[in-house]
Amino acid sequence: MSEPASISSGIAERYATAIFEIAQESKELAKLESSVDHLAEALDASSDLRDMIASPIISRTDQEKAISAVADHLKLTPSLSRGIALMAQKRRLFALPQAIAALRAMIADHKGEVQAEVTTAKALTKTQADKLAATLKSNIGKDVKINATVDESLIGGLIVKVGSKMIDTSIRSKLASLQNSMKEVG
Repeated sequence: MSEPASISSGIAERYATAIFEIAQESKELAKLESSVDHLAEALDASSDLRDMIASPIISRTDQEKAISAVADHLKLTPSLSRGIALMAQKRRLFALPQAIAALRAMIADHKGEVQAEVTTAKALTKTQADKLAATLKSNIGKDVKINATVDESLIGGLIVKVGSKMIDTSIRSKLASLQNSMKEVG
């Protein structure tokens, strides 16, 4: 892992832990989970929001005002709203995506779930996601929460990451494997 990535994940972990513990003490973990999901969806949907949290040009005050407005609009829990406002005050918003991932992992661990990062060529339907979750649950023995993303370059198939395990059934990887084996022959 590169040093800047390591630093930002360490920062994100500390903020996520604080937000999680405050939410747990306030007995608002269920609300925190939905707030984290809403914030993650907003980050995924808005390139302007992603640019704002990563911009070194925007002042602390302006970042705090902007992220507070986003928090109010999304009706985030008080612990998450205050946590991300503090991240803005301390110039740590660049670590927000890692903090979201850490919060999701903490919430899932608290609920006895595991997170599965699933990348597909086309968006999964609800039925497909449910079948995949059931299959993973039978193999892992824990409830599985799927975080799905779409990468059209996979052509078909999917990539599933659960913890340190990865299953790659994408056509892209099969074509790459075939290409490598053909190089060895010829």
